[in-house]
Formats: sequence, C-alpha cells, structure tokens
Amino acid sequence: MIIEEKQMELLEERIGYRFQDKSLLRQALTHSSFANEQKINRWDDYERIEFLGDAVLELVSSEYLFRANPRLSEGELTKMRSSMVCEPALAYCARDLSLGEFIYLGRGEEATGGRKRDSITSDVMEALIGAIYLDGGLSCARAFIDRFVLSDLENRQLFYDSKTILQERVQKRGEGKLTYALIEESGPEHDKLFLVEARLDGRRIGEGSGRTKKHAEQQAAYQALLSEKETNG
Repeated sequence: MIIEEKQMELLEERIGYRFQDKSLLRQALTHSSFANEQKINRWDDYERIEFLGDAVLELVSSEYLFRANPRLSEGELTKMRSSMVCEPALAYCARDLSLGEFIYLGRGEEATGGRKRDSITSDVMEALIGAIYLDGGLSCARAFIDRFVLSDLENRQLFYDSKTILQERVQKRGEGKLTYALIEESGPEHDKLFLVEARLDGRRIGEGSGRTKKHAEQQAAYQALLSEKETNG
C-alpha cells in the first residue's frame, strides 16, 4: 500500500495535479486484465472513465483549434483535431509522462508488453483526463490538456502527420519515389516488433520501429523529417 501511494504521488507530481479522490486516479490506471485478475468490480477499470475523458478532450481540443485558426474550414479543423487526438498522438503524449510505468496490468498483459502498447497508453491518457474532470472540473482538465496534449504543437504535428508531410514535400520538390521497406520483424506472433526504412528512390532517409507496420512507417517518416530539419538548420 505504501508503494502504491508513493507511485500515485509521483504521478501527481508529474502531471501537476493532486486528486481529492484518489480512487478516481486508481481507476484511470486500472486495465481490465488487472481488474479481472484481482476480481475487482468490472466497472472499476478505466473503460468507462476513458469514455468521458475522450469527450472532454474532444471539446477542449475543438475549442482550442476553433479559436487558434479563425480562417480554417470545418473540414480542415476536423482533420487537424483527428491527427492531434488519434491513438499514436495520445500515446506520444503518454510517453512524455512515462504513463506506462503507472498502469495496473494483469500478468498476461504485462508479459506481452502491454505497458508500451499504444492502444493501452492512449486509452489511459484519456482516462486520466476523465478522472481529472470528475475530480476537479473542466478547468483542471483543460489545464492538463493544454500542458500535455496541446503544447509544442509544431513538433507534435510533425510527428502526428509525418507520413503525409514527408509525401507532400517529396512531391512538391519532385525528388523521386518515396517508399517504405520492412527490414526486420521480431518477437512472438501476439507482440511483433517491426523495423522499417523510409526510402527515396531506394536511398534510406529514415528508420523507425513499432508494434505495427503503420506505426513503424510513421516513425521512419518522422526521423526523415528530423534529419532534413537538422540539415537545413
């Protein structure tokens, strides 16, 4: 219990918010595999609270984009919001907080790398937003989202839309054909790790790894964009 309390305090320090009701924080961090294993009430995992957090995140991010981009159309705003709150984007934000360290997982999920799985960490990020909203209201949830989801958007946007941005730049400059090549596939069937290269006319310009080929390609494109940024100063 003391170890659990210390972990909770560490996470609270990291996110800059103290919960009045600690049970909300614990619920936001509890995966269904852990709840089933410990025979906890099935409603005490993060799934219901994640549903609420998703709605709060959509509201706050929509308002932010609406105010920050007065000349963008509904379609453009929708596309921008989708890229900001999609699974890889939220998992990226969760990694900034090392959120995976704090999740309560069942033994099976733990053994198969659930702590680093984007689908889980992104869900917990939304659940955490829902928990803060229930505990402290919309203003506290908004402060968290502003700090950990809507900050440093230029670099985050580069990561979120890296494949699209890279493709558009290559086409605009007429540099050749952009392709992605699977270099290596490792790990057991249920927990594969893919290594992919981004190539321009066969020349390697970036490399990335991920639990899905799509995520590995995104990482490879991101590395290519970062290299280009460094080269151009």
